[in-house]
Amino acid sequence: MTDTAISWVSAGPATSSAAAGQPGGADGAAGYAIRSQGLTKRFRSGQVAVDAIDLAVPRGCVYGFLGPNGSGKTTTIRMLLGLIRPTAGSHELLGLPMPAGAGRALPAVGSLVEGPAFHPYLSGRANLRRLDAADRTANPATSKARIHAAFERVGLSAAADKRYRAYSLGMRQRLALAAALLRPRELLILDEPTNGLDPQGTREVRSLITDLAATGSTVMLSTHLLSEVEQICSHVGVMRVGRLVAQAPLAQLRAGAAVRAVVETSRPADAAAVLVRLGLSTVRVTGTGVVEALLGDAAPEPIVSALVEAAVPVRGFGCVQPDLEELFVSLTGEGFNVSG
Repeated sequence: MTDTAISWVSAGPATSSAAAGQPGGADGAAGYAIRSQGLTKRFRSGQVAVDAIDLAVPRGCVYGFLGPNGSGKTTTIRMLLGLIRPTAGSHELLGLPMPAGAGRALPAVGSLVEGPAFHPYLSGRANLRRLDAADRTANPATSKARIHAAFERVGLSAAADKRYRAYSLGMRQRLALAAALLRPRELLILDEPTNGLDPQGTREVRSLITDLAATGSTVMLSTHLLSEVEQICSHVGVMRVGRLVAQAPLAQLRAGAAVRAVVETSRPADAAAVLVRLGLSTVRVTGTGVVEALLGDAAPEPIVSALVEAAVPVRGFGCVQPDLEELFVSLTGEGFNVSG
């Protein structure tokens, strides 16, 4: 597997910072919410955490940002938000160059990065009041109503006046999401937003992200839950050892994946011999009476006919598209929760 990224063509032209003007402008709406060129982070130790990646996140999509632990996802997110400086390369948020356009872009960006940090001795509501008061672009007159709405949106109203130190991990994640939603956001960048949530909380956050996308917000979601990606993401980017090895609409990535022919038979060795003779690649016996091979350009009907003509008993035959986990492993060589 090479490290060449799969890419897509946006529905509209990329927006230059000069043309975009303000976030959400008419020209910017046709381009990308996030775009980078050669974005790189090299630490003083010499470790290259992010290696010249070219992100292209179309406006209005839910972009699943995937990769094993240590692949550079969080470092990338921190560079995008201006929390750390890149060693090389450039990027734009909402059509505005960073960091020059940070003052205009960041008020339209909500984020959750790594573990949420709040004052432990204050209540959840008081924490959000302090955050909102520190935002010079927020309207103080609407602060109370916006804070109430944010708590409602993340299902934390009952605990709004409880001290943060008494919050569970899941409640802390909800408060961090509420902080990101204090104002309408054109772009949300969320790093493991369902961390610590129970199944019901995970479903609620998934529904929230879907609702945000439906209203026109762009969501970049770093997650290790493949089921989450399959249900809500329209686009994906896959990181491996600091490099972006795939980037595409999820449907396009699936369509380009290798389909396997699967034969169930009581004579797997004979079936394998037939598949090899037909020119199928990666032929292997995977279990008792199961033979698999990459289908390639072959049609399934002649394969079944050849098996029957060779007197190979066929109990079952199918063409199997790889699931997202198989695609991930094929791109990275690893499963999730593996230190990179």
